[in-house]
Amino acid sequence: MFSLKFGTSGLRGLAVELEGQAARRYVAAFLRHAGALGQLGGGKVFIGRDFRPSSPAIAKDCAAAIGLFGLEAVDCGEVPTPALALHAMAAGCCAIMITGSHIPSDRNGLKFYVPGGEISKADEAGIVAALRDEVVPDSAAGMRDEFDLVVERYVARYAGLLPEGALTGLRVGVFEHSSVARDVLGQVMRQAGAEVVSLGRTEEFVAVDTEAFGDAVFGPLKGWIESEKLDAIVSSDGDGDRPLLMDGRGEFVRGDVLGLLAAQLLGAGTVVTPVTSNSALERTGFFETVLRTRVGSPYVIETMETADSVVGFEANGGTFVGNGIAGLDPLPTRDAVLPLLCALGLAARRGVGVDAIVAELPLQYALADRLQDVPAEKSAAFLRRLGEDRAFAEAFFAPHGIASLSTIDGLQFRTLAGDMVHFRASGNAPELRCYVEGSTAEVARGLLDWGMKAAAEQVR
Repeated sequence: MFSLKFGTSGLRGLAVELEGQAARRYVAAFLRHAGALGQLGGGKVFIGRDFRPSSPAIAKDCAAAIGLFGLEAVDCGEVPTPALALHAMAAGCCAIMITGSHIPSDRNGLKFYVPGGEISKADEAGIVAALRDEVVPDSAAGMRDEFDLVVERYVARYAGLLPEGALTGLRVGVFEHSSVARDVLGQVMRQAGAEVVSLGRTEEFVAVDTEAFGDAVFGPLKGWIESEKLDAIVSSDGDGDRPLLMDGRGEFVRGDVLGLLAAQLLGAGTVVTPVTSNSALERTGFFETVLRTRVGSPYVIETMETADSVVGFEANGGTFVGNGIAGLDPLPTRDAVLPLLCALGLAARRGVGVDAIVAELPLQYALADRLQDVPAEKSAAFLRRLGEDRAFAEAFFAPHGIASLSTIDGLQFRTLAGDMVHFRASGNAPELRCYVEGSTAEVARGLLDWGMKAAAEQVR
């Protein structure tokens, strides 16, 4: 279990190390921990999974551990993570999602849910403490199938969010690839009145990082906008909790902008988001309170718990609904469908394209990328030196200067010109991420190119 660890959202690691007894032991530890807190719920544990080749076998491992505790394992099939969470919360039960989200296909993971929603960082520590060196036997028991019920509940959640026929007249492409959200995205868009065009469906799993717009997997999208005469293309990552939207002009809309637009349409009084989200959030004046957190869904959820009329989102666009949002029950886990529907609905309400409502926001130009295959120890050494060695940091930032530094999560530098460069190690994969904001598109591109090159020289 060398590679297995909790990251920004869930347990992740190499699939070959997770499959088998490791998955069973972690599920047993989760149930042991939940039981000690009186959070096992109504006697069932719902299991969902993504399309990774390793996911079906790991689902059976989860069922074996669930049976050990005398609980019923319920098979929800290949469904979006937020759909699984919604279904389990409605039943007052625990849930486990088998997914590696956007990371490479040779990896996989487990996301754990108690009846109240996604687990906290304290729960993660409790699960690790409850791990035992035990052998969990196979279980031959079959599982009841509730796939249709999960999808029905999830699609129904958004039936009344927009006025009837709000998206009538829009032609929306769904980039399906191997996302478990591909069918429900189409259903929800049609439900709101849009004409839907299915694009790019594949039966082989493709790891899609919705923040890495330069990845080759997104190459065909702009051509589809033109050839299919589309007003937008929507999609998500592998487990359906991170959105992707390309507007009618062929431009990607950043996830944090989608989250901002969702919070605006939903009438949020308080917005909670990590430090990596665009600084325009405060400048809009749309919200009474903006609270910044570390990167990771548990930190966003924890901060949302004490607020009312609250929406949270991450820089990847995954959006959380808290207390006091009219028409939507709380759903404290990332959701990709909600911000996509909100962005299109907001634009349709105004009678303009998504590009027009984005253009009105006081955005700095923001870009992000990542260096792949960077061992965690190399990222840590680089960030430690950059944060603690003033002379090294000043030499490193000599082309731009340093005006200030925030250490909420990783290292976020403001340059003398007022631009931003932020380095942090991924919590889910061996990657060093770089986020930038610039006063112009050219400045942002220059900062990102410089940041990626300068960081690579330090960690390669």
